[in-house]
Amino acid sequence: MKNLLMILKKELFPIGLILILTFAKLIPHPPNFTPVIAVAIMSGYFFKNIYLSFATLLIAMLLADAFIGFYNNMIFVYLSLFLIAFIFFKISEKINFKNLFIYGFAGSLIFFIISNFGVWALGNPGVYDVAYERNLNGLIECYILAIPFFGNTFLSTLIFAYPAIFVYKSLATRASSR
Repeated sequence: MKNLLMILKKELFPIGLILILTFAKLIPHPPNFTPVIAVAIMSGYFFKNIYLSFATLLIAMLLADAFIGFYNNMIFVYLSLFLIAFIFFKISEKINFKNLFIYGFAGSLIFFIISNFGVWALGNPGVYDVAYERNLNGLIECYILAIPFFGNTFLSTLIFAYPAIFVYKSLATRASSR
């Protein structure tokens, strides 16, 4: 129990920051301009324990989706976010301000590929009611029609990830200088 309390005390700031980023998803925003990919990147980066990273990401996303509403292809969205968190957990030592741009692009691309595969596989009723053919042409059409949304996805990832990593590193530097 003491060990759990020590971990939570040490990880309280990152958990709080991830929850704040996730709840920014509730603010009205342009399509695909949300902090979800930045949250996945930061959860993989902040924590030294992959299970804590996944648990924080899952709880944060479920809380936000409870307010917004659950949707058909959640499994693909969550799968892409867990994959992003896992990858960034593995390369967390390499993340810095210079390469966060490239990593943000990679995370956005992973999200784009997996989540739009889910839109093609399960459909997206109620949003645009576009039914894609269940063949390669339908999959290609789905990805092509999703390209305009990628810009917002990538831009929002950068806008949310850079300040988060800056605050985290600033506080870590400040705490270690005491």
